[in-house]
Amino acid sequence: MTTANNSDAVRKMYITDEPLRIRQETHDRYSVPQINFPAWALDCVQWRGDETVLDVGCGPGRWYEAVQEKLPNGAYYGLDLYASMVRSHPDPDKLMLSDAQQLPFADATFDVVMANHMLFHVPDMEQAVLEFRRVLKPGGTFISTTNSIHNMPELQVLMRRAVTLLVPPGTTNIQVPLAHTDMYTLESGTRLLSRHFYAIVRYDLPSALVFPNVEPVLAYLESTRSVREPQLPPGISWDDAMMIVREQINRLIDHFGELVINKLAGVLIATDQGDFIREYLDHQTKTHS
Repeated sequence: MTTANNSDAVRKMYITDEPLRIRQETHDRYSVPQINFPAWALDCVQWRGDETVLDVGCGPGRWYEAVQEKLPNGAYYGLDLYASMVRSHPDPDKLMLSDAQQLPFADATFDVVMANHMLFHVPDMEQAVLEFRRVLKPGGTFISTTNSIHNMPELQVLMRRAVTLLVPPGTTNIQVPLAHTDMYTLESGTRLLSRHFYAIVRYDLPSALVFPNVEPVLAYLESTRSVREPQLPPGISWDDAMMIVREQINRLIDHFGELVINKLAGVLIATDQGDFIREYLDHQTKTHS
């Protein structure tokens, strides 16, 4: 366990929905190209339109509208651990507060379970995936979005340079704060889900953040402070590190006119006998009958 899925650090990050809102608005405003990420991810799934969907870690309902467009005859339910995160959810009557590691639902309840950009915060991800599989109907589909381990490499370089300048000369094994998403990536998530589902497919969406000035970059980093700051080497101040990051970014923008940070996010879709694998299994059954 790291601060990315330490209960106290995560709770501090989500005392209000402000840090999440800052990150989402940063992506919405500065991403190139501009893509509706929830709609893109859901388009990777085969929908009938009458599914019962559980949105785990639903927060303020970023996925709600995109799911509703896929479900003219279906049903949506949201679940989150923190009441502070769901206060502005558009459908409060369909919400429940609970832990992803102990879902309060009977076996085989949902056609689709979603856990989007949230599993990296769960202390026991293996247990959560077991719960997701338990509440899925036979033939159900699990949807999980996250980032690649190669997401935002330029931001990590800026952090490493700042820490390197602040530690005493000759220090080895310098620890650079990981992004909170690094605990569950497209790469590690594929391995985790393959232990619990028959088939997994991965879809990637490369893009970039293009910043004309330093302030939104620092605001983005500040929104992750509660999980990054405890990872700094002893004696290193977060404010000092951010001062150096600011100086670096300003120099880059002065030289290039903008700061480009490359992104790689995507979606993992897992199932035992549904969605993309259904036609293959039907063919196998006919071949061997």
